[in-house]
Amino acid sequence: MPASTIAGARWRKSRRSNPDGECVELAGLPDGQVAVRNSRFPAGPALVYTKAEIAAFIQGAKDGDFDDLA
Repeated sequence: MPASTIAGARWRKSRRSNPDGECVELAGLPDGQVAVRNSRFPAGPALVYTKAEIAAFIQGAKDGDFDDLA
């Protein structure tokens, strides 16, 4: 879905994001889901995940599951 169609979304990015602004932004939605978009294309597409999906991703990042990608 286009990120621009998500009414009332308060987009935020990590304080560790790239200083040039090339990062992802997340917005919590009223139904508990989380939208994700590319900060370089704020009106572009957004992916929407359930709270459980985002929790699993964050836990995986904390556990180092993706360390080989950096």
